[in-house]
Amino acid sequence: MNSNSTSSSSWADSDPSLGEVLLQASVIQSKIRELGKIISRDYAGRSLLLVGVLKGALLFVADLARAIDLPVEFDFMAVSSYGVTTKTSGVVRIVKDLDMDLTDKDVLIVEEIVDSGLTLSYLVRNLQARNARSVQVCALLVKEGMQPSGLDIAYTGFVIPPVFVVGYGLDLAEKYRNLPYVAVHIE
Repeated sequence: MNSNSTSSSSWADSDPSLGEVLLQASVIQSKIRELGKIISRDYAGRSLLLVGVLKGALLFVADLARAIDLPVEFDFMAVSSYGVTTKTSGVVRIVKDLDMDLTDKDVLIVEEIVDSGLTLSYLVRNLQARNARSVQVCALLVKEGMQPSGLDIAYTGFVIPPVFVVGYGLDLAEKYRNLPYVAVHIE
């Protein structure tokens, strides 16, 4: 593993499945502050509902909410298209639905990573059908060249190569979510 990972976990330093660190914790936090300023400007004078996509976006939602200088509400959905593998199954299931009514709300879906775009496309259509005033997307990571055309992501943190990554909420079989950085997972 890359020695400049600034890991606070000795277990991660010796894990042979962790490869190159793509995004240091400080770089991630700087980008989140930048996104928060842009979102605050774009939604000025309105309240905003952040819809976090569990479990992966939990850390990103928390940090992003603190970077937004507006009143925000939170709700969460859990969806699945992966299971415990590194490849999407192609089928999206809602595991936990929202608790709030979206009627006339400005909704920002907060996603940790956009890979195939299948899950995100499904979520956007699903939430638009619930009478929200607006539905936009904020993704921390977007995999280069993987999304179908027509997928609109209003706020993007980083474009990364099409590799499997873990850390900062991203997992493999529930492991690695607590790393403060994003690293390549070596199969």
